[in-house]
Amino acid sequence: MVRRARMTPYLLLLPAMAGLVLFKFYPLVNGFVASFFADSFATHTRVFVGLRNYADALTSRIFLNSVLVTLLFNVIVNPLQIALATGLALFLVQEIRGKKAFRTIQIIPIVVSFPIACILWSIILDPEQGLVNSLLAVVGIHSQPFLTDRRQALGSIIGIATWKGVGYWALFLIAGLQQISASLYESARIDGARGFRTFWSITLPQMKRPLLFVVVADTVSNFLMFAPQYLITKGGPDRSTDFLMFEIFKNAYEYSNVGGAMAMMVVLVVAVLVIIGLESRLLRDSQ
Repeated sequence: MVRRARMTPYLLLLPAMAGLVLFKFYPLVNGFVASFFADSFATHTRVFVGLRNYADALTSRIFLNSVLVTLLFNVIVNPLQIALATGLALFLVQEIRGKKAFRTIQIIPIVVSFPIACILWSIILDPEQGLVNSLLAVVGIHSQPFLTDRRQALGSIIGIATWKGVGYWALFLIAGLQQISASLYESARIDGARGFRTFWSITLPQMKRPLLFVVVADTVSNFLMFAPQYLITKGGPDRSTDFLMFEIFKNAYEYSNVGGAMAMMVVLVVAVLVIIGLESRLLRDSQ
């Protein structure tokens, strides 16, 4: 009986672990193995090519451009989303009039799926008949190209991703803020601390764990960004929005270069893991 009781938790976890292995670990291992092969369409077989797929990727100007575009996007959008999500969370935990209305506005981008959001924003940002340009015309600003201009396309994607993500990440930060003991703020008021001093000395240190989760999850989400490029820009104009995930997709499904796509995916996964490790180290060291 004792042995059976000890085995019960493992048996209950078995279905979840099987799903994790089948749908997470197996594709990862299979993709890593596939990165060392090239498909021969003449014989319908795989040919072992060693590190050639990696060498081709790392010497490809198109691939390196997609890496730079992806890094530039993340350097801008990650701090922007986290800063705005933090500000929104701090605002929504206050006792203010119309709080339910603000909460509803926050939820709208979350419940709208990313493909639908992309279609809506492509209409809103249309250079000729879009809502944004109509509003700009009212204040005397001429029509902007937005998603159709290489100088504005990446910024437009950043705006769409920020609109979609800020409210979502704010939910986690709100949960963290609500766990902070009110007695800490009462002690701070007694000591004369106000405003930014309270935020810096009490709120921020108590929010390190939720912030770490949001930073890591936001980084992964933005490095895997795909929908806006696929549905709106197709990587253009002039490859200004040719993100790494979109380049991997094109190699796998348009160019039938599965091995090369898997090599790019391995590079992406390694880069994300390194960045997440640095973020985790920095936030933990500051605790």
